[in-house]
Amino acid sequence: MSQVEVLAVASEVYPLAKTGGLADVTGALPKALAPLGVRMRTLVPGYPSVMARLQGARTARRLADFYGGPARLVAATAEGLELFVLDAPHLYDRPGGPYADATGVEFPDNGLRFAALGRAGATLGQGIVPRYRPDIVHAHDWQAGLTAAFLEYEAARRPGTVFTIHNLAFQGQYDRALLAQLGLPPRAFTPDGVEYYGDIGFLKAGVRLADRITTVSPTYAAEICTPERGMGMGGLLHGRADRLSGILNGIDVEVWNPAADGLIANAYETPEGRAANRTALQARFGLDADLGATLFAVVSRLSWQKGLDLLLDALPVLMAEGGQLAVLGSGEPALEQAFAAAAAANPGRVACVLAYDEALAHQVQAGCDAILVPSRFEPCGLTQLCALRYGAVPVVARVGGLADTVIDATPMSLAAHAATGVQFTPVEATMLEAAIRRTVALHRHPQTWRRLQQNGLSSDVSWRASAERYAKLYHGLIAERGG
Repeated sequence: MSQVEVLAVASEVYPLAKTGGLADVTGALPKALAPLGVRMRTLVPGYPSVMARLQGARTARRLADFYGGPARLVAATAEGLELFVLDAPHLYDRPGGPYADATGVEFPDNGLRFAALGRAGATLGQGIVPRYRPDIVHAHDWQAGLTAAFLEYEAARRPGTVFTIHNLAFQGQYDRALLAQLGLPPRAFTPDGVEYYGDIGFLKAGVRLADRITTVSPTYAAEICTPERGMGMGGLLHGRADRLSGILNGIDVEVWNPAADGLIANAYETPEGRAANRTALQARFGLDADLGATLFAVVSRLSWQKGLDLLLDALPVLMAEGGQLAVLGSGEPALEQAFAAAAAANPGRVACVLAYDEALAHQVQAGCDAILVPSRFEPCGLTQLCALRYGAVPVVARVGGLADTVIDATPMSLAAHAATGVQFTPVEATMLEAAIRRTVALHRHPQTWRRLQQNGLSSDVSWRASAERYAKLYHGLIAERGG
């Protein structure tokens, strides 16, 4: 097969800009696709964190008056990634994160900021840069959702389009009065276009107008086609089910490699090598040096979606079972306060670091006994994949990608030496309590526990199989379009 040229359009890419799993995916996928004959370049906004790390930057195209100011498309590399960067200081050169200021307040012009990203992606897709015309434009999540719309309504000749939903809960909905300012023609504002419940729907535009839709696990792909899980888009997604596929995320197994991880106390290849990391983790969090306790951990955004209010409800059972809990994450103020209060009330047993800390996340995965992921919904989830890679036992709700990636420790799967974790359903506090009890019971049988850990360590959580599915998707779309 000939080489396929793909332009990815995304608001985040690891390690240059990250708020969640989207960045991990867009950062890892180009490397995974390269051996399969797919060259992927990624278009990202020119945030300060991105601009500061570019190498070999050159101006590929100037954009004189671009959503309120001058801009340019910069071609560069960074951290092994081939990039196009939308350098628009009036849109992206500001303190804070990609979407909000330093106090957590969303930027009021996010509609314009990410319409600009979509338009830049569409412009690149039409060959505005000499000697570059991609076969496929692959847009990610609502921030890049208008890419397919600009190509649909403006391009005389366009590449194939793929749109990936990383989390249907975040849809990017803006006032219809912005239509002209965003640069969309009046004919785009229909149910078959970008109109969504009377507003402009960025994610809806990608779902409706892309040639192919993907999401990040097979179970989540099925869930979002239902009224219960479709979050207002179930009917549209059900109607496009023949264009929708669920392709599991992987993780970068070089970044996440317990045998060569310089961020942890002791690199290891077997469950026995985790002991020094467990001791170090207890010390880092100020937990009692209790060898017999089941050390549970959370590495997560603290939110209702992640079901962490259920964990607070289940905490008395975890304590009664002799467990310990280390929490790493930040998010909703009420949950942050509740976990801080739980730590204050249970010194040596419960501790939390209310922050995003990539290095500490590695240490938690290497040192805890079990990772708790009680999500109410989870498109894929990367935490449980990292846990498997590091020999921590994931305890997960049976939803979305969690259901697809963790094999429940039932009597049959244990007998077959296939189990990798503990699942529970429905997603309620009482069922989480039962899962915690079951996990502690398994931990009290060292031979069974070591088998669970070893099964996790032996799991293939890389991008290999999923990259092959993306490559097949691209080739199929090109063939369908007569390329």
